[in-house]
Amino acid sequence: MLALSQQSTLILSSLANHDYEGIALHAEEKPRLPASLGAAHYLMLPNRGLLTLGRTIQEAFLNMYFFENTCRIQIDAQGGGELNLIGPGPIAANANVRTSATAGQGAKLAWPALLRKLERENPGYDS
Repeated sequence: MLALSQQSTLILSSLANHDYEGIALHAEEKPRLPASLGAAHYLMLPNRGLLTLGRTIQEAFLNMYFFENTCRIQIDAQGGGELNLIGPGPIAANANVRTSATAGQGAKLAWPALLRKLERENPGYDS
């Protein structure tokens, strides 16, 4: 992931990678996944996808929402010409913003709104 957007600075400070080893059918890869993740909240699985963690389902979902949007911003930026990368200073400065800006309550603030939107767009979704 490139440091191309404000959103990317929030992800990059807690991003880990796990190299592609083939289709994940082998038991010996299982311990390497959490080892690759370490203390990060976001795991990039090149050639496969994204993985996020959270203390709750809501937090993991919100982390994935931001991770996917950050990737989408990068794809859009790469199609637009010359890239203006953000330096390491702002990334380090924003390392704690993800949780400190909302006092760690981001998922609790966003989740009810997302459920209202889901109910509006797909009434009875839980039936």
